[in-house]
Amino acid sequence: MITHAQRYPSPHPQINLFRISYKSEGLTVKGLLAIPKNSGKDMLPGFLYLRGGIKKVGMVRVPRIIQLASQGFVVMAPFYRGNEGGEGREDFCGEDRQDAFNAFEVLRSLSIVDHDQLHIFGFSRGGPMAFFTALKYPEACSVVIWGGVSDMALTYEERVDLRKMMKRVIGGTPSKVPEGYRTRSPVHYCEGLTVPLLLIHGCKDENVSITHSLVLKECLDPKGMVETWFYPQYTHHFPPQENRKITFAFCEWMKTRNKEKPELSPL
Repeated sequence: MITHAQRYPSPHPQINLFRISYKSEGLTVKGLLAIPKNSGKDMLPGFLYLRGGIKKVGMVRVPRIIQLASQGFVVMAPFYRGNEGGEGREDFCGEDRQDAFNAFEVLRSLSIVDHDQLHIFGFSRGGPMAFFTALKYPEACSVVIWGGVSDMALTYEERVDLRKMMKRVIGGTPSKVPEGYRTRSPVHYCEGLTVPLLLIHGCKDENVSITHSLVLKECLDPKGMVETWFYPQYTHHFPPQENRKITFAFCEWMKTRNKEKPELSPL
């Protein structure tokens, strides 16, 4: 699945970092791959990191990937098409969600990754990317969405500063191309989710309002598939110290959601 891998300077002595290229719908897409050093005897859980933003805004950051890998995960973080030398053009959780799907395939193709411990994380715009990846791959153990978009039409209404970009990449306004917004909105696809979901959100978030998580929670509550960690005092970006604490906590939450292997019948 990986067409090219180059060692990248790692700030952590126990984590190997690579800048990789992989194929997605015939396009070459770039990303980062972080692999904790170990004895080579044990497989490690896999972690798909789906960034927020678009283009340079919200780009994958090495410290964040290292932070997650230091919790014992093999971390795959795509930049999405059209970024950092990759081919194509990202379209805000449209066709570029294939880059997330194929990154998941890359992750589970690695011999060091335990296929029974595959996890998905999305931040902000990466939220719907994570949600749709969990829909496609129900074998994933968990999905965590932090400050994530659940309704693209609501984002259009809330974020006046993003309207020009959204009309360009989606093809118009929500009233002109409603299906373009609907197909990018997890809230319309709740019935298909079978992977345990944790929603993290700051109640003072002005980038992605808490309404996004509230409506997603409401439609998933009857299925018993969702847990919520809401923080009344925080905005879209949490203070560094709190961010570290919550990151450690959700990584521990993920580790308790491993798929149970079937017991062998006695002879």
